[in-house]
Amino acid sequence: MDLDYSTAELAFRAEVRDWLSRHAPPLLPSMDTREGFAAHRAWEAELASARLSVVSWPEEYGGRGASLIDWLIFEEEYWAAGCPARVTQNGIFLLGPSLLRNGTPEQREHWLPRMARGDDVWAQAWSEPEAGSDLAALTSRAEPCPGGWRLYGHKTWSSRAAFATHGFGLFRTSGARHKGLTYFMFPMDDVAVRPIAQLDGLPGFAELRFDGVFTPESMVLGEVGEGWRIAMATTSSERGLTLRSPGRFLATADRLVELVRDADPVLADRAARCRVEAEAYQLHTFGTARRIMAGEEIGSAASMGKIFWSELDLRMHALALELLGDRAESWLDGFLFSLAGPIYAGTNEIQRTIVAERVLGLPR
Repeated sequence: MDLDYSTAELAFRAEVRDWLSRHAPPLLPSMDTREGFAAHRAWEAELASARLSVVSWPEEYGGRGASLIDWLIFEEEYWAAGCPARVTQNGIFLLGPSLLRNGTPEQREHWLPRMARGDDVWAQAWSEPEAGSDLAALTSRAEPCPGGWRLYGHKTWSSRAAFATHGFGLFRTSGARHKGLTYFMFPMDDVAVRPIAQLDGLPGFAELRFDGVFTPESMVLGEVGEGWRIAMATTSSERGLTLRSPGRFLATADRLVELVRDADPVLADRAARCRVEAEAYQLHTFGTARRIMAGEEIGSAASMGKIFWSELDLRMHALALELLGDRAESWLDGFLFSLAGPIYAGTNEIQRTIVAERVLGLPR
């Protein structure tokens, strides 16, 4: 596999680096506050004005039609510049790819440009109180009605749901375990939202209750009963490539290495190992992107990437706190968020089972 960047890719890196050097915002308030949520949406709109919010999407939807390699380059420069986390990530990294693959032309034309600009911010409504990693056990249901569907049930740990404008998730449309699920998008206007406080006291997640919430027929993604298939493609993106790009971890590793220049050699060695592992994940993802561009599917192998990046992120932040002690305030938010990494997007225990059975072919 050729690991060298082309002349065009190097030129794109230079363009992105220059633009970010002139436009990257100062520290924004937390996106888990109403003020911060609005500030992050304004930043997304500025990115979109330069066609940098979704560089790998087709031009007609706000992108540049760039390759996945260009997207990885953008992500490296974005995080190296100290830019904020993306409040639109559920939409642009999870729902967006599903719309591009399974949406109707009308759905793509309407929703994708709005998503790219941050006009709409999407909550991810997968988990339920009795159906987390075992997503097929969900009981929330959808019933047909004139012009669309009525949604009923209870979702929890819904990312970005405290302030989101729309949501997406699976609802049961028949009794069959997997084939009875349908993928719905829905407005948040009539959903009962109860914010869930994180360790920092802010509502990064929410509990959602549906009591006959109406969503029109035009917001069904794919065919009725095809929700499981579409969702599995979404979770492959989430675990294996788009949600956590290597650029995020390379930037964290570089900050960590700066902390250990005069530190104990044992701690310095641990930091160096983290930097090597971040680069290994970069090369692994580069290879994954090349395979996708050649028409291959990630499939269950995406679970390996999710295990690796989530545990690397936790190790790096834990080491930073060990190095800095009571001076680690600037790392604290990242550390608290890294604690959730082995849990969200499917617990790492479940991911190891997937790798064992579906990648390595081990018996159940």
